[in-house]
Amino acid sequence: MPKGATVAITGGTGLVGSRLAEALLASGNQVVVLTRDAAKAKVPPGVRAVGPTEWQGALAKATAVVNLAGEPIATRWSDAVKDRILRSRVETTRAVVEALRVLPPGSRPKVMVSASAIGYYGTSNTETFTEKSGPGSDFLARVCREWEAEAARLPEDVRQVVLRIGIVLAKDGGALGKMLPLFAIFAGGPLGSGRQWMSWVHRDDLVALIGAAIADTRYRGAYNATAPQPVRMSEFCSALGAAMGRPSWLPAPEPALKAVLGEGAVVVLEGQKVLPDRAQDTGFVFEYPDIAGAFKDIVK
Repeated sequence: MPKGATVAITGGTGLVGSRLAEALLASGNQVVVLTRDAAKAKVPPGVRAVGPTEWQGALAKATAVVNLAGEPIATRWSDAVKDRILRSRVETTRAVVEALRVLPPGSRPKVMVSASAIGYYGTSNTETFTEKSGPGSDFLARVCREWEAEAARLPEDVRQVVLRIGIVLAKDGGALGKMLPLFAIFAGGPLGSGRQWMSWVHRDDLVALIGAAIADTRYRGAYNATAPQPVRMSEFCSALGAAMGRPSWLPAPEPALKAVLGEGAVVVLEGQKVLPDRAQDTGFVFEYPDIAGAFKDIVK
């Protein structure tokens, strides 16, 4: 984690951004959240929120930018929802990059860490994906390609890091936040076949990786932000049940999930096995490398 930096964050009120802001403050940094509506933004004490008219001024004072903004994808997809999923990522990244390009050299942040997702690779039950793997061809892969392309337009004097983020595990939100209540009432179980890969990351490890990418100039280009031990859905649910003292016995069948989520069911019914080769090669150590340890911490 950096110390004494000023970090501007988009998506700073979300599941990851809010925890990142707290961690940065605790390490002696200043944090400003770039938001669409500063008056409505719920930020931790000590964090300043600014609206679009103030973004450029805030960026001129920042030493680093973290770009996490994006509409949730675990919902029923209509054409309008898919458009929001794409535009919320591409247009926010474009706005940040354009604001940085306008700033004169010497007054720009030194680094921008921009989110992407493991959806970049498409889905597979048999392949293993590293940062050397090529992109997929489905909707989420297209979103990630366009998202990353906007980040790549950064001025050359701003170090670029892209994190292809897996399923973020936290008690208070995301996919796990929806599963915990079901397991608590003995109604939890795998989704679909249970054979799909889950490439996950504990939220605290993701926050630590973002901090490392800000502070360590060796980080450049794309990194997979996933724990080194991905698991199948069935193992994921068994480990969650074991941590909670609950069985994983009530599967959600594929037809039911497709009825509820439509095309968006691909998010939970299909997966990919992704490994964080570059992060580990750069020396990053995951505090929660295995799913049992991650769940033990989260449900304690």
